Formats: sequence, C-alpha cells, structure tokens
Amino acid sequence: MTDILMPKATAVWMVDNTSLTFEQIADFCGLHPLEVRGIADGDVARDIRGVDPITGGQLTREELDKAQADSEYRMKAVVSRHAELLKSAKPAPRYTPVSRRQDRPDAIAWFVRNHPEVTDAQISKLLGTTKATIETVRNRTHWNSANIKPVDPVTLGLVGQLQLDEVVRKAAEKKAKDDAKRGGPTLQAADAPAEDVVVEEEFVPEERERRGAEPTAESVFGTRD
Repeated sequence: MTDILMPKATAVWMVDNTSLTFEQIADFCGLHPLEVRGIADGDVARDIRGVDPITGGQLTREELDKAQADSEYRMKAVVSRHAELLKSAKPAPRYTPVSRRQDRPDAIAWFVRNHPEVTDAQISKLLGTTKATIETVRNRTHWNSANIKPVDPVTLGLVGQLQLDEVVRKAAEKKAKDDAKRGGPTLQAADAPAEDVVVEEEFVPEERERRGAEPTAESVFGTRD
C-alpha cells in the first residue's frame, strides 16, 4: 500500500484513462480490487473527479507505460522528499492498559525512592503519566498516598527491563556530567585537622635542662633585676 494523495480520485483517473488492471490500480492506490471494480461500474466514487498522478508528480510516464505493457508489473509511486521531511518522527504516546493504570503511583514511588536522578520528564514518558501525578506522589498529596508502595515498574508489567535500564543509565550519565560542570565533589580542606598538627612546645628553662637542652645564661645566673 502506498501513501499517495487522493487515492480514490487517482483510481478514478486510472480507470478512465489507462488500460491497467483492477489489481494494478488497487496496488498503486492502496485500495481493494473490488473497490476499484466498483469505481469502474459506477457504484463507488461516482461523484469524485479523477486526478492525474503524473501531473501531480506521484507517478512517472515510464512507470505507467511499463504497467500497461505488463499486467503483472506493479507501479512504484514517486516518493516526495518534502513529504518524507514532513512526516513526524515522534513516537506515539505510550498506552497503558486500564488494568495497569492504578499501578502507576507505585512505580512512580519506586523511582522517587531508588532513582532520584531520573527526571520527571523521563518518568512521565516511560510510564505514560503526567508530571502533576509524579509531584503528588513525591509530596505525598496523592489521593491514595496511604496505599502507595514503591514497586519496580518491571514487576508491575508497565515497562521492560531493557527500557528501564536505558532510562536509568541515561539519567546517571546526565547527573555525572552536571556534577562535573559544577566542579565535582567538594574538595577536602588543605589544612590538616588540629589533632594531626604537631605544635612545638615552648619550654621554660628548667624543662629544657631536664630534656637535655643546653642551659641558657638565664638558667645559670638568673635574670637581672
């Protein structure tokens, strides 16, 4: 099935202006052969005006000629580069079965307790929940806070183990980069602790003599008045 514009209008034009088989037209337009037969009989799309796919840039004359010469040949539509660029690459929102939705708060609590580095945006995308719900679980203002218990989302069947590991890994790497930008862990003070610092004692003359130090003049003759 091809993603051509106005498939029924294209089929109407092909039925009226070519010798293609119903199967060839159906394959190119993404329709059922019986639907194409209905167009030919006037039972289907009778009020639809035919559209030339060659003029519209969706089919080349060479492809049409090949198909008319060989009933087994299947035409290939011209792929528009602009149409490809306009296609959204955003994946569809994650769907969680109704029977599992009541388990989301337990999974959120598990993230809050075990992996605080995982952002609310990551949790929201992984579990298919909202940031508001995550905040109520974190602040214990959720309507069912009394019954919420942290449970591994893999155990609950909300995500796969590989998905969970990937999210946790990315969150840990981002946290490490952020810590590095902030200068890393706090450096230990250069000054040694007080108990490790050796302070030279100031001895009185008698103490110095007792320890074998050379006696001073003051210790022998005394101090002058």
